[in-house]
Amino acid sequence: MTAPLPAVRRASAAALALVACLSASPALATAATAATPGTAAPRGHRAGLDRYYQQRLKWGSCVQGPDDAVGRDLDKAGVRCANATVPLDYAAPRGRTITVAVSRLKATDSRHRIGSILLNNGGPGGTAIDSPPHIRKAMGKVGPRYDIVGFDPRFTGRSTPLHCGWPVGTTFFSAGLSRASFERQVALQKSLAEKCRAADPSVLPHVSTRNTARDMDVIRGALGERKISYLGYSYGTYLGTVYTQMFPGRYDRVVLDGALAPQDYNPRLVRSALRENERALADWAAWAARRHATYHLGRTRGEVLATIGRIVEASARRPLTVGTAPERYRLDDTEVPFLLFNAISDDTDRARAQLAEQLSVLVRAAAGHPTRLSPEFAELLRLLNTGGNFGEVQAAIICGDKPAPRDPEVYWRDIQRNRAKHPLLGPLALNIGPCAFWDRPREAPTQIRRDAPGLIVAATGDPRTTYRSSVALHRMLPSSRLITLKGANRHALYGEYGNACVDTKVNRYLATGELPTGDETCVK
Repeated sequence: MTAPLPAVRRASAAALALVACLSASPALATAATAATPGTAAPRGHRAGLDRYYQQRLKWGSCVQGPDDAVGRDLDKAGVRCANATVPLDYAAPRGRTITVAVSRLKATDSRHRIGSILLNNGGPGGTAIDSPPHIRKAMGKVGPRYDIVGFDPRFTGRSTPLHCGWPVGTTFFSAGLSRASFERQVALQKSLAEKCRAADPSVLPHVSTRNTARDMDVIRGALGERKISYLGYSYGTYLGTVYTQMFPGRYDRVVLDGALAPQDYNPRLVRSALRENERALADWAAWAARRHATYHLGRTRGEVLATIGRIVEASARRPLTVGTAPERYRLDDTEVPFLLFNAISDDTDRARAQLAEQLSVLVRAAAGHPTRLSPEFAELLRLLNTGGNFGEVQAAIICGDKPAPRDPEVYWRDIQRNRAKHPLLGPLALNIGPCAFWDRPREAPTQIRRDAPGLIVAATGDPRTTYRSSVALHRMLPSSRLITLKGANRHALYGEYGNACVDTKVNRYLATGELPTGDETCVK
């Protein structure tokens, strides 16, 4: 999946979220253009939606309570927040409604205002209510010309929630080393699906990417924008692509960072990225080997990978006790590989050092000597073991978008067929998930039937949304342009990785609305 746990950038110590463009339109590029709330629903859409498109958002403080540090930070940055009302079921717009939380950092250069840009950080299940200040900084000189709008997609973050009562924070577990551990996974994943079905069966059919895209268009209308720009990371690139197909003519400049071709988005999408994940793990192991004196994991890449293998084998014999009271956890062979997968989407020295430190802790735990956890490692294990809304919504969206094979034997055969070649990550990437037990999606997935000019950004070694997938999407959208970052095993680039070449090219497009004449390349 794009992100097994919430994005770390501004939310947690878990891995970065695995996280949509026309030339400048007259409506948005005109100097001093101001949005007027209350545009009508697009032609051809179901009657009864005008009241949503024409609603007036009530902007106010982002603080929701005395402990809301995120809200206080947003207020200090000049961000204002509101709730947009949308129908639960767009086929029944006069029925039940839900709210979608929205934040906005208004343009300060009103004389040269371009318009609004909507943000999505991926996941699926990731939030973006807190993103506008960060993106304003990333946009440099063009930032003040935009109203920067974050939103928490339906059922995430501050929007109307979905609560299934899961005891775990993710569905991304390994099948482990044995048939018995796989059978425990089958039972767990089935129970997770059943918990969501029991919690609110009337809601699940409406948790989908297509409905999130419809919510985005309501937000566009409520903002008074004829067209809206978009910046999406990871899964957010799939969401942005869906929006361009469902609402042609309603978008302006679209940036897709870590892009995902529609055919690669499905409940088993990690399966298609197994090769890139193995390469990223091997590169990390070589990095750790050069620092054996610090981390003591092995002097060669092979030795480091062998150390990991021994940790997994030890956890299969008996769950490892990791940490000391009060932050003490037990990890088995279905959970340890997740820690690897969660970390290798970032090849910066800081991220690599964090993984090396975590594995050093696991080595000591395997020897029966649990040690105190770093705050980052403790938070990651807390998220993994204590449940929460993110994993529930992530699964609900994926399972609500596309079906998965329902027979557990399909997964087991796949795992066994690939175990020798991919012993560490194969049983995770090929494992069964809750979608095997989910009700079938209400709608067929979106197909690309229209060209959509936009800027696609991709790293050649991205282990989440692969470079191959970005290239495939680029080919499906002939008017798009591709910015390639060579030599990076990194997921999410613009404003995140610190590559001046990538950031400059994206900002030039956001400023002018003009795509490059051809594809372009940057280097790490």
